[in-house]
Amino acid sequence: MAPTAPANADTILEIKDLKTYFFLEKSTVRAVDGVNLTLPRKSTLGLVGESGCGKSVMSMSIMRLIQSPPGKIVGGQINLHRKGTSEVIDIAKLDPRGAEMRRIRGGEIAIVFQEPMMSLNPLFKIGDQIAEVVQVHQKLNKKDALDRALQMLSKVQISAPKQRLNEYPHQLSGGMRQRVMIALALSCNPSILIADEPTTALDVTVQSQILDLMNELQSDVDASIIIITHNLGVVSQMADHVAVMYLGKVVEFAETRELFHQPKHPYTVGLLNSVPVLGRKGKQHLEPIKGMVPLPTDVIPGCAFAPRCPHAMKICREKQPTLQTISPGHTTACWLYEDA
Repeated sequence: MAPTAPANADTILEIKDLKTYFFLEKSTVRAVDGVNLTLPRKSTLGLVGESGCGKSVMSMSIMRLIQSPPGKIVGGQINLHRKGTSEVIDIAKLDPRGAEMRRIRGGEIAIVFQEPMMSLNPLFKIGDQIAEVVQVHQKLNKKDALDRALQMLSKVQISAPKQRLNEYPHQLSGGMRQRVMIALALSCNPSILIADEPTTALDVTVQSQILDLMNELQSDVDASIIIITHNLGVVSQMADHVAVMYLGKVVEFAETRELFHQPKHPYTVGLLNSVPVLGRKGKQHLEPIKGMVPLPTDVIPGCAFAPRCPHAMKICREKQPTLQTISPGHTTACWLYEDA
């Protein structure tokens, strides 16, 4: 798997040169700026980077939930390879409010947001919210839909699932609400699950439980997962491959093990050096990445990371690097690895 690899029978989602911009009164935010990624079936892709790098906008673009105006997909393709068929549909060309996109959203691609209380309706019982999704996508009656909701709550190992059906979101703990969101997302057996910071604001024990649960459920429903996070520990536990984003672009892509042991892009190296590790010997101080992320409205002629990079050269400030293959399945966008 590589960001620019051609799609094949094992591909479920293919993103080509995706550009999502937000048009403000006096400037333009290039939140996603020419991203290429390929997601194989039954695999997990980790999408990492600092806040504001475009990770969540990428997920919202796939789900066609970008608010317009000011946001708009201005270019590229989001090709969904439908399970069990040879049909390929470009999500980027669909009407966000159209019937086809509504069938895909929740039915074929589901999302777990980082804050369940912002996603669950506080006025409706948990069971009714899951049952509604099942009724829309699987055409079941209310009783069968509630039975499916109970089945999903049991599957995500929530305590007293029958009782939770009749409770409201505010009556549940943060970990329980996150489990409800996963149950809701997987209730229609989607081909792709997008998890946007699924463990944010949860304590370490609950985080581990949620990640273990997602791994178990992935094997049960044969779904592919895109996990979006700034937590490299989560990525190391969950992902088969990792894409590192910086200011709207993918700057490095590799298998998880290789990325952690042989990072190439200076930004990836900086991220790994800034993570605290228990029992680390030698240097006791973390090495933060110097400088600040440029404003998303800045027009940068060269590499966006150049002002913060310890290896920056003249060409880095003048011309943007392209993704180069370092080894099979490992690419990076850095002038240090350009033949020129």
